Amino acid sequence: QVRLVESGGGLVQAGGSLRLSCAASGLTVSRYHMGWFRQAPGKEREFLAQSRWTDGGTDYGQFVKGRFTISRDNAENTVYLQMNNLKPEDTAVYYCAGINNGFTVDYWGKGTLVTVSS
Repeated sequence: QVRLVESGGGLVQAGGSLRLSCAASGLTVSRYHMGWFRQAPGKEREFLAQSRWTDGGTDYGQFVKGRFTISRDNAENTVYLQMNNLKPEDTAVYYCAGINNGFTVDYWGKGTLVTVSS
């Protein structure tokens, strides 16, 4: 059974930073593309970033490029999202995802809430 467990969310002031973690079990991070998405109240789920296992490359959504960085620790089977210069509009539930080679999501975590105050 695959489990993706996010942690590291919380309340932060605008301009601050947070690092989210996604601990995987039942899935080998080194053999999966791993990604982060978010969903704000009343909005659709939005792609943030992915880390490709095949070539080590990364891709970012247009709204977070330059502020957010995805990384992985294959030994710990964990993926991270470093978020800098946070803005109130970054307030959302953040989800970790295991993405297959067709670049569709196979697995979702349950999410962690990030709240950015102005």
